[in-house]
Amino acid sequence: MREGQMLHRDTVDTTVLPPGERFGMWLDLVARTSAPLRIQSAHSADFAARAAFIDLGPIQLIDYEYPSLDATRTRRLIRRSDPEMHILALTTEGVGTSSQDGRHSEIRTGEFTFYDASRPHDVCHHATESERDRASSTIMLIPHAALPLSPQRMATLYGGRMSGSEGIGALLAQFLLQITGRPEQYHAADANRLGAVGLDLATTMLGRHLVAEDAVPTEVRRRALVTQVQAYVHRHLGSPALTPQVVADAHHISLRSLHRLFEGEESTVASYIRDLRLARCRRDLADPTLRTQPVQAIAARWGFSDKAHFSRVFRAAHGLSPQAYREAHSDPARIVNRQASTDNVPLANWQSRQPT
Repeated sequence: MREGQMLHRDTVDTTVLPPGERFGMWLDLVARTSAPLRIQSAHSADFAARAAFIDLGPIQLIDYEYPSLDATRTRRLIRRSDPEMHILALTTEGVGTSSQDGRHSEIRTGEFTFYDASRPHDVCHHATESERDRASSTIMLIPHAALPLSPQRMATLYGGRMSGSEGIGALLAQFLLQITGRPEQYHAADANRLGAVGLDLATTMLGRHLVAEDAVPTEVRRRALVTQVQAYVHRHLGSPALTPQVVADAHHISLRSLHRLFEGEESTVASYIRDLRLARCRRDLADPTLRTQPVQAIAARWGFSDKAHFSRVFRAAHGLSPQAYREAHSDPARIVNRQASTDNVPLANWQSRQPT
């Protein structure tokens, strides 16, 4: 990242130890968490596992990769430590089961399950044959107090499954995978805001599954829809046909409603599209590896089909022509290594972590 410190990710990796000591390391880690679990695994002789933690202010994300395992949270463990926390888990590889309050569900790849760490539950996660001995998941830890819906209100969802491939669920899954997979693309200063976005999406998805959208505060629904619109703009930014009307039609709302939706944002829909396109053009113009590409080719890639219009808009925003900007900023020394860094840390640092 060229400006500021990137979003921090901490990792624990059992493969730093010999095979015979790896499962013990994982059990020690789980025993030190604020919501310990009782874990069993057929791979205890060589438990090659990894956990990556990202703190986003109001929520925490954890990305797991491990051999098959079975986990139980008992009443005795709850009496010992109760973090008052919900857990929303997305299965990314393998198949699992989730059981809580008498509800039992099979969770397949691309599906969410939801449960309360303050109540007994069972979670199993097994690799499928095609994936051999590996299973993985990405989870969101949500304090009870962070949700505008009470644990009693949420109880009908515990142990159930929700789609991560359509609607708000798909948007939330994309958000989780993007943040955990590419943390180096985000600034540490944005952690709280990213956490608020993730929390809004999770709250909206849970509210929809309760078939009680009115239980979700209006402002939360508004911000979730703004995030959905912005994600759509990012995906279609290169299309010259992308206009506020096209965006409104894609979300089944009127153009007037779309403009009202953005009244609480820092820009209008049109300026959001324009500024995002200009940002992508600036990035590519300053990239020395793209120096041989014509300016107009870069402009067209990001939706500016008219050369003269692009030059006028770019000059108005930056006080330079696109070519002059390229000459001023395209420096081979600016190439940076964007690969995310990971750190193996002592187990004592993980007392507030919640693996599954």
